[in-house]
Amino acid sequence: MFGTELDLRRIEMESNILLVERKEHDCTLILNRPEKRNSLSPDLLIEIHQTLQALSKDDAVRAIVIRGVGDKAFSSGYDINAIPTKASPETQEKFKTQNPLTLALNSVVNYPYPVIAMLNGSAFGAGCELAICCDIRIGAEDIRMGMPPAKLGVVYDPNGLQRFINIIGLSKTKEVFFSGRYYDALSAKEMGLVDHLLPRSELESFTYNLAEEIAGNAPLAVKGTKRIINMLVGSARMRDEDMKEAQSIVEQAFNSDDLKEAQASFLEKRKPVFRGR
Repeated sequence: MFGTELDLRRIEMESNILLVERKEHDCTLILNRPEKRNSLSPDLLIEIHQTLQALSKDDAVRAIVIRGVGDKAFSSGYDINAIPTKASPETQEKFKTQNPLTLALNSVVNYPYPVIAMLNGSAFGAGCELAICCDIRIGAEDIRMGMPPAKLGVVYDPNGLQRFINIIGLSKTKEVFFSGRYYDALSAKEMGLVDHLLPRSELESFTYNLAEEIAGNAPLAVKGTKRIINMLVGSARMRDEDMKEAQSIVEQAFNSDDLKEAQASFLEKRKPVFRGR
């Protein structure tokens, strides 16, 4: 317990891009980049990873709530312009096989107790996947959600696609990623992107009542159930040769002219003209 508190104190002292608030058996992680609509910089992702790793050593923290600061955005997605600066030597070693986004998302999925996404605002791109990685998603009734990779010339990571398939099913995942649309709250709930919608005035109380209810249950039962569910979900994995092909497809799109055109059109505030190369 003492070691965990020291770890969290060190993380919080490094910056204020991730706020950590603990109350009895639940803990809240607040994405605190309001000027960037809580976009996920590598530094923020590293801190999410390190914080959850520290909390996972403390069996008294039995429910996690993740939210964004303010009321505009849960997270607007991955901040490709930010450069990681605060990685520990251990985390830097992990970078050789996993990037900061992968580390953070896996830390959410594998946290031993349930993690709740409180969607106080819009969730796009990697911010939407962060919500999908949580065990339960609770949103305000005016939020929007969506995955824009197709509009950006990007082929999404196969592990990310699998997460969406696990949560909303194959056909809805195809629609979400093929169209690149942004969905209003009701549509997002119908698709399964969010589990509960509440008026803003009720969002926080509903979320924390559920967190406290979960944290008040038998720890071994809750933790054991999450672990078995993760094992069941993870039982269907791509073969090594398929994963290599998928990564090749991702890299081809990343190096394409279409990706450069998407970036240029965004900066120039115009519709992109894609040529498939």
